[in-house]
Amino acid sequence: MNDKILVTRSTMPAFEEYVEAIRPLWDSHWLTNMGCFHRELESQLKDYLDVQEVSLVVNGHMALELAIQAFEFPSNAEIITTPFTFISTTHAIVRNGLKPVFCDVKVSDGTMDDKKIEGLISDKTVAIIPVHVYGNVCNVDAIQRIADKYGLKVIYDAAHAFGVKYKDKGIGGYGDAAVFSFHATKVFNTIEGGAVTFSAHEMYEKLYNLKNFGIRGEEIVSDIGANAKMNEFAAIMGLCNLRHISEAIEKRERLCAYYLEELSNVRGIRVFDSKKAVERNYAYFPIIVEKEYNMSRNGLYDWLRENNIFARKYFYPLTSDQECYKNKFKDNKLECAKELAEKVLVLPLYPELKREDIKRISDLIKIKGKV
Repeated sequence: MNDKILVTRSTMPAFEEYVEAIRPLWDSHWLTNMGCFHRELESQLKDYLDVQEVSLVVNGHMALELAIQAFEFPSNAEIITTPFTFISTTHAIVRNGLKPVFCDVKVSDGTMDDKKIEGLISDKTVAIIPVHVYGNVCNVDAIQRIADKYGLKVIYDAAHAFGVKYKDKGIGGYGDAAVFSFHATKVFNTIEGGAVTFSAHEMYEKLYNLKNFGIRGEEIVSDIGANAKMNEFAAIMGLCNLRHISEAIEKRERLCAYYLEELSNVRGIRVFDSKKAVERNYAYFPIIVEKEYNMSRNGLYDWLRENNIFARKYFYPLTSDQECYKNKFKDNKLECAKELAEKVLVLPLYPELKREDIKRISDLIKIKGKV
């Protein structure tokens, strides 16, 4: 029986490398509270991500939740966002006492349709939270023009976009802030972790307060904050993985090329468009299963699963259709988002995946399709 191939696999440094790197912790006993490795990772990420400021936090969700909180929006204000994303994006808005207004996406790349944003703006709108889904870059130029026109903040969910550049600029440098996830399944991981990137230095102090209970001294609590600090073990994992990130992304690029080679002639299977002037990170390999294929996306998902290939319906259902949100917010037209939710299947991709594994996956897809 063939071995299981999961949709992803955590990237890790050599065991000896990590063990040696954490050895100093047994001397210092400084395990958390913004220690030296936490500070070093922030410094190195500034350079790698090509951004002015970085604030590390415990995970990507808290990065977004605290970034929203830092802007101190009035309660019940509205934020325009996308439903074609991981549930965390919507949760972060709602948990801040704000209302998500769902904007449709483009079928070409899954990102927010910038042509549909202005029609959703009201006197309650305070911000836009687009998502660089699968690492596909939003139309940041058009979104910024809209934000400037209406005096709105832009916070990018860049959980999928670590290391991505647009027009030779780090993607975390666009908008008023961007958030990254360093979850174990991401291109770059710190086991669990995340970060907010931004340019206004005063936001660093605000985020420091919010991720550390608002504590500024033994007897001073200046903000109502959370406990969202990244610990030193996680920071060291990040420092180790950052040494090897270029090699990891190069491997992902080669594997994506193999997929494209294998699947290019399969009728009814397409991939998202690539945007010009983008330096990609090859975080995912999503395919769109069109009606010309011999079975539905769900049918292909089941077929691969029967053969020990564990792909993912990512994202299905839309966040706006989840039980906790269904029928609770404005019922905007989301035809394109719904279409993608029914058609997208993310295939296995990680640096250790072998070319023969991709051929095995592709052959199974070809069996049920027309070449």
